[in-house]
Amino acid sequence: MKKWQFWVGVLISIVFLYFALRGLKLGDFWQAVKTANYWWILPGIAVYFVGVWARAWRWHYLLKPIKPVPTRVMFPITCIGYMGNNIYPARAGEVLRAVILKRREGVSVSASLATIIVERIFDGVVMLGFVFVNLPELAKLTGSSGFVGNIQQLALIGSGIFIGALVIFLLAAMFPQVTARAGVWFIYRLTPRKWHEKIISMMNKFLDGLASLRSPANVLMVFFTTVLIWLFETGKYWFVMHAFDFEVSFFALMLMNGIVNLATTIPSAPGYIGTFDAPGIAVLTSYGVKQSVAAGYTLVLHVALWLPITLLGAVYMAREGIKWSEALRKETDLNTKDQRV
Repeated sequence: MKKWQFWVGVLISIVFLYFALRGLKLGDFWQAVKTANYWWILPGIAVYFVGVWARAWRWHYLLKPIKPVPTRVMFPITCIGYMGNNIYPARAGEVLRAVILKRREGVSVSASLATIIVERIFDGVVMLGFVFVNLPELAKLTGSSGFVGNIQQLALIGSGIFIGALVIFLLAAMFPQVTARAGVWFIYRLTPRKWHEKIISMMNKFLDGLASLRSPANVLMVFFTTVLIWLFETGKYWFVMHAFDFEVSFFALMLMNGIVNLATTIPSAPGYIGTFDAPGIAVLTSYGVKQSVAAGYTLVLHVALWLPITLLGAVYMAREGIKWSEALRKETDLNTKDQRV
């Protein structure tokens, strides 16, 4: 609570909430929420957890060259990580699951984080793909729909960032010795001597975590798995939509999914408050959905995405006999700092 990053995130969330709620008629919003058919959320949750299982399988696949950990073991750790992302700031859940995997399976945190970063890069590329599949529809996202900024320009910038990062990681994976030599050169010249041994060890473990990207077949497998994961999540958007009095195409929901998940990479309060909601409402209103209905749907969808995985992650964390104790917090913070050295 005392860290300035937390308060910056809260401020950003407040700004996004302002744009999400501006002009909203609360009576109409409450009517939309009150009259929704919430039975549709159940199949949505089921489809979503199939996607979470696919995420666990993808992580198992990326880690296989380091240590073959079964998907059934990865699934609870994946849920714990997403719980951490939902309730702690700065996506602490990513480091949390790397720490727990090290405690359970002995996989180094640096190698785990390498695979997690690869996951995030592939996620970003697929989300941008969802946006570009609906490129003609982007013209509808104007200031009148409540969207902040130029989505076409943001999509192009995001494409450059994610595709550039993917190319760098692929090159590092295919040429590990060259990458290691270049890394050592920079480490010797840019860091104090007392840190050299530790940073080089972390770098080597990190490069080990990229081993799965050395095969084009593996890269394609991870890419298609990532597409499948996000189609499952869009399926949840589709099921929850049927709880409300509106209908848009599956492609429109793909666009919404892509935009809101790219927006949640912006620092915010825990749970992506505001950064999820404002873009989601803007996409739907641009398709002619009434603001009150769009806001009700986006709120319910947000809760339906946040609550089940958070509760299940908390259950798994309790079963592991792990508490968010001072010791675990310090271990997570320490590993986070180690990655920044």
